[in-house]
Amino acid sequence: MYNRSVEGRPLDDRTLISRAKSGDADAFVSLIRAHQGLGLRVAYLIVRDAHEAEDALQEAVVKTHRAIGRVREDAEFRPWFLRIVRNEALNRRRSANRRIGLALRSVSVSGDAVPSPETVVLEDERRQRLLSAVDQLPQPVREVIECRFLLELSERETATVLRIAPGTVKSRMSRGLGRLRESLEEER
Repeated sequence: MYNRSVEGRPLDDRTLISRAKSGDADAFVSLIRAHQGLGLRVAYLIVRDAHEAEDALQEAVVKTHRAIGRVREDAEFRPWFLRIVRNEALNRRRSANRRIGLALRSVSVSGDAVPSPETVVLEDERRQRLLSAVDQLPQPVREVIECRFLLELSERETATVLRIAPGTVKSRMSRGLGRLRESLEEER
């Protein structure tokens, strides 16, 4: 992720980490702004509640700020930050001891065309069936599917966020996609 410095040159995350570690509050804010949208999506996928996700993200930002001095300057910020967000969201879900059904809504508008009400209903039903099938996967497999396809993380980023080997990401993804395919074919 790149951000603009005062001089107008792009700053990468590593430069911003270095500056944030030196106490540059603007650098820390730039890092968070660049990744908070994805962080909120990560938290939402875990807690399944918008307000809880925002609270988890806010607490993760505080924890990130406290820990910024300990991050390696050659480390990638995004997976490190997302791991903190994920852990905070998991803690919140565990402490609440509840599981809310997945209620993701993705708006996809192509051009200026407005889809017909029938198309909207059919797409929503299809999306709900898919998300329900994802929700039925075992947690380790579901987490990989969510990271790879809902959050659009790379295999390497998924491995870093979930603290598993890249090969494990591939095998869980393959297993999860197979189960989703079977589940959705059974519904037809």
